[in-house]
Amino acid sequence: MKRRNYKHYIRRTHRYLGIFIGIQFVFWTVGGLYFSWTNIKEIRGDHLRAESEMSIKFDRSLVSPQVPAEKLVASGVARSIEKVRVVDVLGTPHYEIGYRTPDEKDELAVADAITGNVRPPMSEDEAIRIAADALRTKQPVRSVALITNENVGGHHEYREKPLPAWAVSFENSDNLTVYLSQQTGQIGAFRTGSWRIFDFLWMLHTMDFNERDNINNWLLRGFSALGLLTIASGFLLFFVSSKPIRRLFASRRDQAT
Repeated sequence: MKRRNYKHYIRRTHRYLGIFIGIQFVFWTVGGLYFSWTNIKEIRGDHLRAESEMSIKFDRSLVSPQVPAEKLVASGVARSIEKVRVVDVLGTPHYEIGYRTPDEKDELAVADAITGNVRPPMSEDEAIRIAADALRTKQPVRSVALITNENVGGHHEYREKPLPAWAVSFENSDNLTVYLSQQTGQIGAFRTGSWRIFDFLWMLHTMDFNERDNINNWLLRGFSALGLLTIASGFLLFFVSSKPIRRLFASRRDQAT
C-alpha cells in the first residue's frame, strides 16, 4: 500500500472543509453583495413616507403633562412616571407618558395634551388613518391585523418593537406593510418586499435562524473559525505544493550542509 504523506492529508482537509464551508461562503458573499448594492433608505421604505415636519404646531394652549400623569397614578395603573414627550396623534398634540406599573413593568399611555384625558388604544379605523397619512401617495389598503405577543415570533419582521401593534398592509408594488403601536399610534416600522429580502439574507449572514439579529451565536462563531481554518489550509497547501518554494528550502538545506 502506498504510504500517504502529510501533503495528502493537508489537501484532503482543505477539500472537505471547502465543501462544508463553501455553501455558507456563498451565502455570505451573496448577502454582502446585496447589502452593498442596495440603498438602505429604500430598504427602510423612506421613499414611500410622507414628508413630515419636525415640529408640532399648537393652535391651542396645552394642559400640564402633570394632569394626565396624576390621573394614571391616582387610578392605580401607574406606580411612577418615568418619561413624557409630546407626539402627534391624528393631527392633535398628545403626551406620550412612559410609566412603571405596580408589578414593575414599563408601559406607555397617550393623553390629549389639550384636555388632559388619557385616551384608549387606537382602533382599527384610526390605525388605517394614521398609516395612510404616513404615506407619500394614497394607496389602497389590502388588509389590517393586530400583532400581539401571542401571534408574533422572534423572527417576525416587526420584532423588538412595542406590542400590541397594528399591521396595515397596502396594495402596491412594494408590498408595503406599516406597523404602528396600538397604544400610542406612533409608526414603528415600514416593511417592504426589498426589506424582507434584506432580512432573509441577513438571517443567512448572521446564521441566527431564530431571532435573526444575534451575531454572537455559536453557529456563526464555529463557521467563522472553520472559515479561517479553510483559508489557513489553503495557504499551507500552496506552500507545501509550490515547486519554487520547495527549491528555495532545498537550496538552503544544501547551503547549510
